[in-house]
Amino acid sequence: MTDEHGHETAAGFHGLVGHQLTRWEQDFAELQLDVQPKHLNRGGVLHGGVLSTLIDAVCGFAGCYTDDPNEKRGCITLSLTVSFTGQVNGGTIRAVGRRRAGGRRIYTATGEVYDEQGELIALGEGTFRLRSRPAESGDD
Repeated sequence: MTDEHGHETAAGFHGLVGHQLTRWEQDFAELQLDVQPKHLNRGGVLHGGVLSTLIDAVCGFAGCYTDDPNEKRGCITLSLTVSFTGQVNGGTIRAVGRRRAGGRRIYTATGEVYDEQGELIALGEGTFRLRSRPAESGDD
């Protein structure tokens, strides 16, 4: 699925969060999220769970890219570690993920989340297992 700007949009839980896939290529992915009141914790700042979700998702995308339209890849998170380094309460944030190492089925990736000024607000790394599934008719 894509939005009005041609960016990949997420389904399921990730659709509820509302991030957009703005760049995706071999070993790299970038997500964007417009921070809304629903993303804030009781203290009025971006919830750590949202940041963790973005890191998990962007690392997953970074390792799942394929340019074969007949192959759709997914992954399962085996482990994920996140550190929080800053806070935001609005604006647009950007998550960047990079596949760092791995084999045919298991890979590691790192993710970083930046605020609108380019300041690092969270970083993480994870280990993921690839799942392959055939493309379904109607998939974009």
